Amino acid sequence: MPVDVAENQEKFTKLEKVITEMKDMEGPLIPIMHEAQGIFGYLPYDVQKCIADGLDIPMSEVYGVATFYTEFKVEPKGEHVIGICMGTPCYVRGATAILDKLTEKLGIGMDETTEDRKFTLQETGCMGCCGLAPIIVIDEDIYGNLTPDDIPEILDKYTA
Repeated sequence: MPVDVAENQEKFTKLEKVITEMKDMEGPLIPIMHEAQGIFGYLPYDVQKCIADGLDIPMSEVYGVATFYTEFKVEPKGEHVIGICMGTPCYVRGATAILDKLTEKLGIGMDETTEDRKFTLQETGCMGCCGLAPIIVIDEDIYGNLTPDDIPEILDKYTA
């Protein structure tokens, strides 16, 4: 999905300034991509192209880095990010049933965002809340000792 450059001119101006300030440092690509993601929230094609042009490197190099490292996102995240712990204690205590209920209710799979951009679902590693397994984290809120029946009520808090 392309970004409307005219609509986001202020963001592109910030990005161009970042590129100008950082392009002569050693290994500027990843730090610039981090800054760009901070500005835009993700790294759509037009942002990647701006970085490639600004650094005079092939677009394929920027795209390769963007898709290799999990911290970079090439699609926008939802307003609320739901992290489901798939660490061993959560997995053993029913995380897959929680995931199944989330995918059923939201209509998306792992690492996807709802059409209305309200929710993004992503897997997390152990969150250190093993005594509360299985858990999900929505934004900064932790929900533990879950059953699939808990999911609709939890999601309702974020859709109101």
